Order: sequence, then C-alpha cells, then structure tokens
Amino acid sequence: MIPEAAIEAAHLIDRLDRLARSSEAAGGLNPAQWEALRFVARANRFSRTPAALAEYLGSTRGTISQTLIALEQKGHVTREASARDRRSVVLGLTARGRGMLRDDPILELAANLAASQPDALDTLVEMLRGTLHAMLTRNAGRAFGACYTCRHFRRDVDVESATPHHCALLDEPLSEDDSRAICIEQEASTQNH
Repeated sequence: MIPEAAIEAAHLIDRLDRLARSSEAAGGLNPAQWEALRFVARANRFSRTPAALAEYLGSTRGTISQTLIALEQKGHVTREASARDRRSVVLGLTARGRGMLRDDPILELAANLAASQPDALDTLVEMLRGTLHAMLTRNAGRAFGACYTCRHFRRDVDVESATPHHCALLDEPLSEDDSRAICIEQEASTQNH
C-alpha cells in the first residue's frame, strides 16, 4: 500500500513539471529542446554525445537527432567530430545557447524551491536523488551523476595544475568544473572523496 502522502507528493511533482514546461514555449524551444540544451550545459566532455543524451532523456537516437538538428539550426548547439574517436560527435553550446540558458524557465522553479523552504533543500535533493535512483535501477537506466560523487573520482591528485582531479576509469585529468558536471560513466561512490 502506497502512503497517501507519497501519492500527493507524486501529484505535486507532476504538476510542478507541467507548470515549468508551460513557460518553455516562450523561448521558442519545445520541452525536448530545452532538456537537450540543459544536458549539453551540464554534461562533462565525455558525455556530450547524442548517444549519451538519448540515454539521459530515455529517448530514441532518431528523436534526439531531430532535436539536435533543430537546436543546431537555431544556433544553440554545435556538433564536432570527437578528438578521441573520430566516429563520434561531441556536442557544444554556442554563445546563443548559453544565453538561452540564462533565461531558462526552470530557473523560476528553482527560485520558487529556494524561497519555499531554504533549510529543507538539501533534504529534498537527497530524497529526489533516492527516488530517481530507485526508478533508474528498476528500469536499468544510468545515474548520470556528478563526477565528484563517482567511485572513480580522485580529488586533488595534482593540486598545482588547472586540472587537479582525475577520473580513474577514463584515466583523464579533471578540472574543478569537470568535477561538478554530470557523466554517463558515473558510478555512485560508497565514500566521499
């Protein structure tokens, strides 16, 4: 039996999502385009690919391809051959794409959350992360967590460098910004680094 409070919370989350999405059309992007733009902004350099985006959004590669074509035509994203694997494509944000994100409708939801109960935000985030983890586990999805929360993340390996951290899985140096980005390879750490 699901508690009534959990059902109410699910309805509230769904309603908040719908209200947040209703203002997305004002920017000339549809919800899928906004989600793709947000992903490209938040993903690390190893995860800014069409395949990772499709997995993150739980969408088909064909749908993602159409979304990216539209964002590219609107001047929000770029696609370049990967330096690591010339068969792969790496996505990037243009200045126009970064400008769109400064007016992202989701920021209004974030501001409302911050104003509602600022002392409860950390608890809310942990609760939502736990719920997301349970859903991803049930559906065999990937977490896409921040690098610094990954079991492969090594903090302050080279403190004199602009890239002081390290990804042990990919054997790549990581900057402080990299450490805060989401990654397709992320595996939750059992300890803090």
